Amino acid sequence: DAYFEQITYLAEHRGEVVGVPTGYKDLDEVTGGLQRSDLIILAARPATGKTSLALCMAYNVALAGNGTVGVFSLEMSREQLVQRILAMHTGVDTQKLRTGNIRDSDLQGVMEAMGQLSSIPLYIEDSAGLSISDVRSKARRLHAEAGLDLLIVDYLQLMQGRGGRGDNRVQEVSEISRGLKALARELNVPLIALSQLSRAVEGRATHVPMLSDLRESGSIEQDADIVMFIYREELYDRETDKKGIAEIHIAKHRNGPTAVIPLRFDAATTRFQNLERFRAPEGY
Repeated sequence: DAYFEQITYLAEHRGEVVGVPTGYKDLDEVTGGLQRSDLIILAARPATGKTSLALCMAYNVALAGNGTVGVFSLEMSREQLVQRILAMHTGVDTQKLRTGNIRDSDLQGVMEAMGQLSSIPLYIEDSAGLSISDVRSKARRLHAEAGLDLLIVDYLQLMQGRGGRGDNRVQEVSEISRGLKALARELNVPLIALSQLSRAVEGRATHVPMLSDLRESGSIEQDADIVMFIYREELYDRETDKKGIAEIHIAKHRNGPTAVIPLRFDAATTRFQNLERFRAPEGY
């Protein structure tokens, strides 16, 4: 049956990335790639880089020919997302792209990147205020037309439940997270849902996020197969020797180990790049 076939396939490919590769080798080594039907929560405080990391993954997957990617952005417009992707790809400062203050020497690269971006299987839906049923119907349509391999929703707390924003926000967020997990299973694709973290992170002596920081959390932690946090020490300590480093904390991993994976982060272009990994201490 299908389960036996899956076990046989995994045994034959043990040690390999059997899911959708993110392009970040240490992250892929820990997770085996993004697994089909998994709900992956990517959470951080505002302006830490969660949209940028999700976009980097989306672009890496589509560019490498590893699948068709759908990005549902409830916060930023399609134009803003395209600007970020161009900055990541070309190394041209996002501020310069936004203002059009681009040197002639960079212009050719930007034009080539735009041509490449238009030819890869990356679809952006930027309707604001989507409900879980809106996301479900749009994702089903995209899956039927293009064959989705990865779905990204940015971000969970901007979505609405079936009845719009009600009085019980925790219950509503629980309904949304359950709906996203059900959608990942129905389409049989990994679904990355971005999530805000509560202000409790700012009030502690250590600002490393914890599972309890998931804002309006409801059942987010319970529904997720993987919970990843972004932590950048330079946002809290200007004297740190970890400038330009973003730590990806895998705080929950239903089918594997927790870990801390450092990536290089360039704030000017909002680009995340590979760096060596170090493991989280036991009992993380």
